[in-house]
Amino acid sequence: MSTIRLEIVTPERIVYGEEVNMVIVKGELGEIGILPKHAPFVTPLVISVVRIKKDGTEQEVAISGGFLEVNPEKIVILAESAELPAEIDIDRATAAKERAERYLAKIGAESIDFRRAELSLQRAINRLKAAIRK
Repeated sequence: MSTIRLEIVTPERIVYGEEVNMVIVKGELGEIGILPKHAPFVTPLVISVVRIKKDGTEQEVAISGGFLEVNPEKIVILAESAELPAEIDIDRATAAKERAERYLAKIGAESIDFRRAELSLQRAINRLKAAIRK
């Protein structure tokens, strides 16, 4: 089976860098599956779990948005943050989720802080999804 290089990079580090068979990401317009020899393109990504298929297994990485670049040699995900499931502290993610839910319940949707709290809740839920599926 053919492969393509996948690199998931944050401002702090390279989170993932291996040859893979397929990558499934969530862009602003929906899910995208990328196989080797895919046409080149760039797209923004939303808070989601990146699914990586390699040698009959599937691995996930939680990302907090960013950009995807596909070119003939490799797939690059430039993420604001990215975590492998084993790196996620479930207690900390659960506390962040509960904190965001409480804050959202207190403020109105017209508040400037509403969107920031909503994104915080999405990030916490995304991290929990990735950690629980490991």
